This record gives sequence, C-alpha cells and structure tokens, in this order.
Amino acid sequence: MARRPEVVTQPDVVKGDGRGAKWRGSLDADIIIANAPDPVFVSDLEGKILQANDAVSQLLGFRQDEVLEQSLSRFISPEETREFTAALREVVERGVMRNVVLNPRSASGEVIPASLNASALRDPNGKAIGAIGILRDMRELDKARAYAESLIKNAPDPVFVSDLEGKILQANDAVSQLLGFRQDEVLEQSLSRFISPAETREFTAALREVVERGVTRNARLNPRSASGQVIPTTLNASALRNPDGKVIGAIGILRDMRELDKARAYAESLIKNAPDPVFVSDLEGKILQANDAVSQLLGFRQDEVLEQSLSRFISPEETREFTAALREVVERGVTRNARLNPRSARGEVIPTTLNASALRDPDGKVIGAIGILRDMRAYEQVVRDLEQSKTELQEKILDLEKFEEVVVGRELKMIALEKELESLRKKSKG
Repeated sequence: MARRPEVVTQPDVVKGDGRGAKWRGSLDADIIIANAPDPVFVSDLEGKILQANDAVSQLLGFRQDEVLEQSLSRFISPEETREFTAALREVVERGVMRNVVLNPRSASGEVIPASLNASALRDPNGKAIGAIGILRDMRELDKARAYAESLIKNAPDPVFVSDLEGKILQANDAVSQLLGFRQDEVLEQSLSRFISPAETREFTAALREVVERGVTRNARLNPRSASGQVIPTTLNASALRNPDGKVIGAIGILRDMRELDKARAYAESLIKNAPDPVFVSDLEGKILQANDAVSQLLGFRQDEVLEQSLSRFISPEETREFTAALREVVERGVTRNARLNPRSARGEVIPTTLNASALRDPDGKVIGAIGILRDMRAYEQVVRDLEQSKTELQEKILDLEKFEEVVVGRELKMIALEKELESLRKKSKG
C-alpha cells in the first residue's frame, strides 16, 4: 500500500533578476492525491466528499461527478456512517485513526470490504477542517484470510490462533478432539486454563520468541484434557501478522507426543535390556544413553559413561575413525563393522566391532547414532586357537612327512637287500 501522503502547502516563491521571473513551488497536494495508487478521498467533518482520485472511481465503479459533493453515507450503511462519524471525531482529537472497517456498496451493488486510515486536514491556522482518507480493498486479503482459516479448520494436526497474551482466538476440530473440550469451551479462553503455571511461563517465552524471530519450535506443552489426562505435546508456532506486518499473535501447531513417547520408551527399554552393549551418542560422539552391558564390558558405572565423549575410552586415531563412521551414519543411515578398541576401567584394551544406525528427530533429521558393540575377545581367542592348531597341525604334518621318508627309505633298502640275496642264491646254485 502507498504511504499516506503528507500534505504540505507553501506559498509560491517568485524571484526576479532583471531577465524575467523564476518560479519555484512545492509539490501540490492535489497531484499527490490524484496519482496515489490507493483510493484516496478528502471529506469535510460532516462526511461530505470534497475530492476523490481515480482509484476511488475504479474501486466503486462510480464516475467522479457521482462521488464528489456526495455524503459518504450514500455509499455505506447507517451503522457504518455512525462509525465513520465517530472516526472523524477521533481524527479531530488525535489527528489520525487507523483500520476502521467500511463496506461501501459499488455501482453494481457489490459490497466491498475495505479498511480506512485517515488523517486530519487542517486550515492554515492548524484547525482540523476535514479528513484525508485512504481506503484499502480487503477483498483479496479477506480471500487469503478465508483460505487460511480453511487450512486451519481442515488441518489434520491440532492448530490454534492466539493473541500475544495467550488468549485462544481460533481452534480447529483437531484441538477439540485432542483435549476433549467443545469449541465454545476453548475459544476466548487463555491457554493457561489448560496448562500449568510453569508451562504458561514457557508459552509466554515462546510468544516472545515468535515476536522476535517470527517462529518457535518444539516447545513442550502438557495440556490437561477434559477428562483430566495430561497430554504430552510439542508446539511449533509462527507469527500472526496484521496487514502492516506487525506481529499480533501466533499460529500454533500441536503434535500429540503420546505415541512417540511410547515408541521412545519402548526403544529405551530395548536398549536397556539388550544383551549386547548398546549406546546412544550425539553427532559429536557424546554418550547420551548406555545400557548395563556397556558398564559390564568396560567396568565403568553408568554415571562414569553418560555425558562423556567416546574419545575418553578410545585412542585419538580411533576417535577419528568413529567420527568418520558418524558421517557415514548421517549420509547413509548406517555403518557396519567399524573397529573400536576401548580401554576398560582396569586398563585392558578390549577389541570390539561397532554397528551403528541413525538416531532421528520427529522431523526425520539425523541427530545422533545408536551403536551396538560386539566384544571380539572370545572370537579373537578362537582365531588364535585356530592359528595355534594350524601351526601344530603343520608341525605334525612335517613330522609325518619325515617319518614317511624314513619308512619309505627302509622299504627301499629291504627291497634292494632281497634282490641282492636272490642274486646270491642264484649264483650259489649255478
């Protein structure tokens, strides 16, 4: 919308230098009004229209001569005429008034929703003698508002609109389904009716964040339903702005966290009771959760493991390998058979393999990793035993080969002796 024109009148200035007159003057207010893109009119204090630009004619469909010298009451209802008269009094008293709703009827009979901003028209002595009004066609804005209200009403998630004090101005059916209250039991109520005093303070802080940043995310709320059940939810809120862009409230979307909390509790139970050592870390490698099997493997108590960096238990080189494994988790969602050799509380280096999968937030973003360690000591002992057995077997084979050589050698000698004896017997007979 165009800014409200400042009407400034100055006398013409004429200077002579002997070669003729030189004229200089300020921009005429009539030119500003005539060329304003928004519908602008000037009225006296009784509401008679003294001047109107082409945009007024385009808005209402009346010719200039059908508008000028007419009372504004010709175009608006008696009730709105009274409101406009009250607005004129406000202009006289305060010099300006804003966002008065008017619904003038066009030449075709269409009622056009409009908002009116007006400032005082003053005579040279500073006395208010009328008003300069700027109309804003609200049809497109009303369509947008109706569309937004339709989106809110039909949204599958619980959605509400509140003012900056937390009073609920609008709520969809999903809010009623979540809380078990009727629409009339929710609307015009403060959110503090449904949440605790501590959470009311948190919600107020969230509203401040909405005003300052335009948005707040994942604020925790636990409203109490009509049946008295406390319902865990997260709140995402964005700014509700007036036509001038000023934040006047918030549009909040609630997410019922009961199923997610059940899933999280189930996952935590699986981790806690898993037979293998299982831990959860963030993307920097800080351990957020670890089961008893981790403590049994490393010999550290839970409080000596939680909130510690994995780099406390592994070498700098393996820390770099683990960081690379985390990157693979972020990119591919999983990493397998990474080698880690953590040092136990007794100083023993324990060979393990790590399989890790992505830990994701409710929006699907990877925020960490769930790692499963496999103690490789027994496996490596089996490998060592096999290697030992292999060595022993190879030695026995060598011994057998030597024995075979001896036996074969003896047999060959016996054959040679038998041949020699046979030859001697033949000679003796001859």
